[in-house]
Amino acid sequence: MQPISYARHQFPPEIIRYAVWLYLRFTLSYRDVEELLAERGLDISYETIRRWVLKFGCSYARNLRRLRPAPADIWHLDEMVIRIQGRRLYLWRAVDSEGEILDVLVQSRRDKGAAPRLMRKLLKKHGFAPKVLVTDKLRSYAAARRDLGLSGRHEQGLRRNNRAENSHQLIRRRERKMQRFKSPMSAQRFLSVHAAIHNIFNLERHLISRPTLRLFRAAAAQQWQNATTAA
Repeated sequence: MQPISYARHQFPPEIIRYAVWLYLRFTLSYRDVEELLAERGLDISYETIRRWVLKFGCSYARNLRRLRPAPADIWHLDEMVIRIQGRRLYLWRAVDSEGEILDVLVQSRRDKGAAPRLMRKLLKKHGFAPKVLVTDKLRSYAAARRDLGLSGRHEQGLRRNNRAENSHQLIRRRERKMQRFKSPMSAQRFLSVHAAIHNIFNLERHLISRPTLRLFRAAAAQQWQNATTAA
């Protein structure tokens, strides 16, 4: 894990970490975070917060990924339409059976050539193939699975893939708050960072007791602390 350097910054690391955490953890705009910090007596402009997110977000996400355990071996793959500067693009996403966001990939096409790019990225990143691959009935997935030689079971069907379909709601909320993404590159960068923060704080609180929630919440806070520690 790589320590984070906060050298030559006017504000202490604790405030920078907190501002970045607010923006990435909750559905807030930069101006919303500015108002929340102002209520706490901190006069920080939204532009400064934006620069902090751009500078430190990727480093935080990289460290958080290194702290995460291996995902489950049931992967749900799906794609959703996003519009950027009037262009129709596709956001390909993968989540496991526990709701962990495995990866995201912004692409211009929804065909046989696009599906293998996501699958190769997943295999390279996680180092193993899933035992079960769950998708909708888009034929690109089956073709990509054959081309890559994956032997795991392939399940298809809209209802079977509800785990991935429901996880799109998180992205839609952020897309509306940001008034759509500004470019494919910025969308890819933001969603990759956002996924890493979401994974450690997505505790599925409706499935656990209150004492267990407190333990999980403390563990998530400790992971965040370790990933954002100053050099």
